[in-house]
Amino acid sequence: MNIANIAGQLTSTGYIVLDQPLLVSLSTQLLARCQDDGPVRFQAARIGRGQENQQINSIRSDVISWLDDTDSTDHAYFAWMELLRSGLNEALFLGLFDYECHYAIYGVGASYAKHSDVLNGNRNRILSTVYYLNEDWQASDGGQLVIFDPTGDTVIATVNPTFGTMIIFLSESVPHEVLMANTKRRSIAGWFRVRELAH
Repeated sequence: MNIANIAGQLTSTGYIVLDQPLLVSLSTQLLARCQDDGPVRFQAARIGRGQENQQINSIRSDVISWLDDTDSTDHAYFAWMELLRSGLNEALFLGLFDYECHYAIYGVGASYAKHSDVLNGNRNRILSTVYYLNEDWQASDGGQLVIFDPTGDTVIATVNPTFGTMIIFLSESVPHEVLMANTKRRSIAGWFRVRELAH
């Protein structure tokens, strides 16, 4: 991975889109892990934290399963992200200390309204990542990620969720939304975090 290029783009534009940063073999294994295992593994995503944590399908309607570091495939993904974390800390002095992520499946008709990845009262998410696992994706399949300028008023990029594409962006200053999926859409969403800050 080219840490200098990633760091430079994050500094100048707030986001970067990477094409096939992982080995295809690992991506294929991740896709196999991101399948419908029923409600035992995948559960409805929720928004908010603490007492405000709730399921609101009109805002967010995907199902998720957190990655498990004891699984060899998930461990390989965490290992790649650890290299990225270490490199970005060295390049940008971000103080990132851990990474959390989950598989996400958007069924037909599912979407996620415009939002920021920084939860109310909790500013420890610094960088967000999304890695897409959709083979043979067509524009008509929907499910694109739309990212906005910090005001949330102007679209600055639209990212197709095609297999092997990754986007990395600033969690607090890059509002974004997932357009309605017209076919099943799979990804891994994650966040690099610093130790919790007082607010």
